[in-house]
Amino acid sequence: MFEQPLLAVSGLTKHFKPSTFSRGPVVRAIEDVSFEVPRGKVVGLVGESGSGKTTIGRSVLRLVEPTSGTVRFDGVDMTALPPSELRRQRARMQYIFQDPFASLSPRMTIGQILMEGLEIQGLRPREARVARAKAALAAVELPADAFDRYAHEFSGGQRQRIGIARALALEPELIVADEPVSALDVSIQAQIINLLRDLQQRLGLTMLFISHDLAVVEYICDTVIVLYLGRVMEMAPAAELYANPRHPYTRALLSAIPEPAPGRAKQRQVLVGDIPSPANPPSGCVFRTRCPHAAAACANTVPPLDNVAQAHRVACIRKEELAGVA
Repeated sequence: MFEQPLLAVSGLTKHFKPSTFSRGPVVRAIEDVSFEVPRGKVVGLVGESGSGKTTIGRSVLRLVEPTSGTVRFDGVDMTALPPSELRRQRARMQYIFQDPFASLSPRMTIGQILMEGLEIQGLRPREARVARAKAALAAVELPADAFDRYAHEFSGGQRQRIGIARALALEPELIVADEPVSALDVSIQAQIINLLRDLQQRLGLTMLFISHDLAVVEYICDTVIVLYLGRVMEMAPAAELYANPRHPYTRALLSAIPEPAPGRAKQRQVLVGDIPSPANPPSGCVFRTRCPHAAAACANTVPPLDNVAQAHRVACIRKEELAGVA
């Protein structure tokens, strides 16, 4: 029997309009994005800065309001919910922010930070909130005395553990992890990624994992979605995408991953120029201005996201021609 995905995003679009007193153009942050996140799985969103990853993550939780499209969580259309029902659903969906220090109030103890969401969601009495918060601290391997301390007393890695604990305290089914290790030292990144992977497997969490680091994404994600200028370029199971990338943009990103084995250097595919402005995206295929294989037709056609293999989809009108091109 077909199991309904926990999260189903369809045609998600977000345009940021200029303010009342500004005459600037509309910023097309994301355009017609669709994907699913099965229960208990980790789906990664990857791409350069400005590709729309964070906007998608925040739109899923309606931290920003989508311009159009639907976000169904456990069958419920989140985009149609009134504020009271949205608050109730958000208890089941939590966000881990990129900057662990900026996301923690310096005026609150760690215990108060962890219990704030529990109080908003109406968990009573206080003893129950304290117990849940301390259990969350234990889950991220922080000592019990962290409960009465402040964020500035902790290292960057410990602060990110606190951010993870805050998300876990509400016992969510879905976590959106937005670049959760990019602000940390390399030596600490592995610890946090291993912690997230262990928690996901142990608690059966469903996760939308946002990152620009494809090596990290390969380690933790079941499925990978490659974004460029707000559009999906390629989508596939992680093992398939890393072994057989079909889109020129995906190939360029993968070629930039350092090769750990001496003597196995791979040919780097360097992209020329910067990612265009989402306020003035190219016509047709948005990647064509940097694509080494662009043809004249690419300027006039928005490539559909078509299947090229089992659960492997690519948005490129030349995908068949380029199938054997390294």
